[in-house]
Amino acid sequence: MKKIILTTVIALSSLFSLSAQEVGEFSALPKVNIYTNTGAGAIFGLGVAGRYAFSDNIRVEPALTALFKTGTSIDVSADVHYIFDMTSEWKVYPLVGISANDIGSWSMGVNFGVGTDYRIAERWDLTAGVKWMVQTAKWHKNPIIISFGGNYRF
Repeated sequence: MKKIILTTVIALSSLFSLSAQEVGEFSALPKVNIYTNTGAGAIFGLGVAGRYAFSDNIRVEPALTALFKTGTSIDVSADVHYIFDMTSEWKVYPLVGISANDIGSWSMGVNFGVGTDYRIAERWDLTAGVKWMVQTAKWHKNPIIISFGGNYRF
């Protein structure tokens, strides 16, 4: 029952998450993640993220993801992005961050990756990224996380 309630809360929360593109701007971002190289096959994740821009090029993205595997697991992360404007609609960014999850048992990790945002409307972006999570527990595999989502800028 707890798993069903947690899954429902996370799914509903994904409708209201936050993201950013300009200084002081924030936005909401529902995400779908696929965790590969976990040692337990690919794991599907559904989550929410918020973005807040500290400058024209630097933003932070805290995120919470429910992992759907045997038993419900959670991944909590916070990444920093450095934005490069390729065109007025298309942005790319490298990222670095930290995370904690219980894919096997609880472990902390450091994230390295890249991502992109593509503006499809005045306040809407499509976003995709890939990151490598280097976990601190030596018995854990270091997953590669592929993510897709939609971003609404407030």
